[in-house]
Amino acid sequence: MSYTGWFVDQFGAGPGWFLANLTLILAIAFPVMVGVAVAVYADRKIWAAMQMRRGPNVVGPFGILQTFADAAKLFLKETIIPTGASTGVFLLAPMISFTLALVVWAVMPFDAGLVLADLNVGLLYIFAVSSMGVYGIIMSGWASNSKYAFLGGLRSAAQMVSYEVSMGFILVSVMMVAQSLNLSDIVMSQKGNVLGVLNGNIFNPLLFPMAIMFFITALAETNRPPFDLPEAEAELVAGYQVEYSSMSFALFFLGEYANILFMCALIPTLFLGGWLPPLDLPVLYLVPGFVWFLGKMALMFFIFAWVKATVPRYRYDQLMRLGWKVFLPLSLFWVVLVSGWLMFTGHFASLPA
Repeated sequence: MSYTGWFVDQFGAGPGWFLANLTLILAIAFPVMVGVAVAVYADRKIWAAMQMRRGPNVVGPFGILQTFADAAKLFLKETIIPTGASTGVFLLAPMISFTLALVVWAVMPFDAGLVLADLNVGLLYIFAVSSMGVYGIIMSGWASNSKYAFLGGLRSAAQMVSYEVSMGFILVSVMMVAQSLNLSDIVMSQKGNVLGVLNGNIFNPLLFPMAIMFFITALAETNRPPFDLPEAEAELVAGYQVEYSSMSFALFFLGEYANILFMCALIPTLFLGGWLPPLDLPVLYLVPGFVWFLGKMALMFFIFAWVKATVPRYRYDQLMRLGWKVFLPLSLFWVVLVSGWLMFTGHFASLPA
C-alpha cells in the first residue's frame, strides 16, 4: 500500500489525500526552517573564522542557540507600519517572499523517489516560481512609502531580472544534455556520463563553464555578496526592507536564506550529480543518496559563505554590466555551442519523433 493510500483508507478519499500531502509538505518545510537556522549560525561562524574572530559564542554551547535567540527577539518585537504606507501590500510582501521560498522546494529530489512533486517540467516550475520572487521585493519597496525602500526595490528587481535571463539559458544547456526537464531524470543522466566513471555535469567540458556561471548567477539571484546591492547598508540604509520590523522583517530574512539553501541544493542537482556519489563505484553507493546530497549542499553553502567573507562588493554598474554584457551573450553562445555539438554527435537520435 502506498503512503497516500494508507491515509485514504483511514480518513476517506478527500481528507486522506489532503492529510497525506499536508504531512509531506510539513516534512519538507520544517527541515528547511531548521536548516535556515543552522545556515545562519554556520554563515556567521564561517565569516568569523575567516576574519580571525569568534562569532556567536555566548547563547548556548558554542553559540548554537544564538539564531533562536534572535528569532525570539524578532517575534516579541512590535510590528511598526509607517505612516502613509499601504498597509495591505506592506504586510503581504514579506508573506509572498517567504511563501515562494518554500513552494519552490516541492520539486527538489533529495534521493531517488524522495521528492514531493516529481514534475516532468520541474525546471520550468523552478524558473517560474523564482521569477515571481521579484514581486515581493517590488511590493515591499513601493508600499513602504519611503524613497530608500523604493530605490532598493527597483535595484533588486533590475538585478534579479537581469540574471534570470542568463540563468534560463544555462538551464536550457543542462536540459538539452539530459533530454528532460525532470530533476530526477537530470540527476540520473549524470551517472557515469564522463569517462563512464565520473558522476556530474561539472566534469563535462561542455557544461563546466555553465556550472561556474550558474554559481555566480545564483549569488546574484539570492542577493549574496558580492552582489548584495539591494540591501547595501552603506548606500540605501538596508534597501527594500528598511521600514520592516519584527516578524515581517524576519519573513524576508527567512525567505532569503531559504532561497540560498535552495540554490545550494539546485547546483548539486544540475551539475554535481545530486544524490549520486562523485564516482560511479559500487562501494560508494553503500552511503545513502540523501547523505551525498546533504554533503554537497553543505559544500556549496560553505563556498557561498567563503565568497561573502573574501570578495568585495560590486558597484551597481559593474553588476549590471556583468549580467547583460558578459553572461547574457556568453550563455546564449554556449547554448548554440552545446546544441551544435549534441546534433553533431547524434545525442538527440534517441528522442521520439
